[in-house]
Amino acid sequence: MAAKRNQIEPDYPNISIRRQCELMGLNRASYYYQAAAETPLNLELMRLIDEQYMKTPYYGYRKMTIYLQRAGYHVNPKRIRRLLRKMDLMAIYPKPRTTISAPENKIYPYLLRGVQITRPNQVWSTDITYIPMQNGFMYLVAVIDWFSRYVLSWKLSNTLDGAFCLAALYAALRLGKPDIFNSDQGVQFTAHVFTGTLEDAGILVSMDGRRRAFDNIFIERLWRSVKYEDIYLNDYATVLALEAGLHIYFSRYNTERPHQSLDYRTPAEVYFSC
Repeated sequence: MAAKRNQIEPDYPNISIRRQCELMGLNRASYYYQAAAETPLNLELMRLIDEQYMKTPYYGYRKMTIYLQRAGYHVNPKRIRRLLRKMDLMAIYPKPRTTISAPENKIYPYLLRGVQITRPNQVWSTDITYIPMQNGFMYLVAVIDWFSRYVLSWKLSNTLDGAFCLAALYAALRLGKPDIFNSDQGVQFTAHVFTGTLEDAGILVSMDGRRRAFDNIFIERLWRSVKYEDIYLNDYATVLALEAGLHIYFSRYNTERPHQSLDYRTPAEVYFSC
């Protein structure tokens, strides 16, 4: 399977890059994408930070600095705080919401506390995660159905601008429409073009409390599965290989991977059964 991920070559005279991407079900733009760059040492630190964050998402920059220092790295809190911000990571823990990410954008209340999730398309949610690579990194956004755990759409980007989040939303809406759409308070999701798309479709907008650990728990679990079952194992070298690998992974996740919480059915079986 790994060989298939690298089959697209620029020097096949009889098959265009566009056609090769079409045959593999990939976005042609990914062929030209370059991973976001950092120094080799910072990439090494970011990979370690990402792996530790999956285990201890409540670590802020001070505890993460201590963790890295104990691992033998001569780093200071200022550097780790910058890398955490670049990775779009922050410690999550229960506390009152006291700050917002983008004061000019509207922040919506969290609508899901105490709500029983009983069917597909009742609640969708979205989030962004950092994806380490051999020589850089990317950002991944996904939209997931809470009831079935079905991944409705996903997109990659080498920046944190909102365009790839909006593209993922449009792709998901081609499959259906939820009653409620939940996200964090990131500027990508509070932007008027994003919330306006939801409201124009008659969808209620819900947002996590600032730094709350369990408001968007299903997509946090998805990120853990993606990284431990695919990203960390494959150590992708190119964006094209990363996209091809994720295409395979999410297809298997949706159609082949049974979930104990779903009575050992797959997300696709549950999502399309109602």
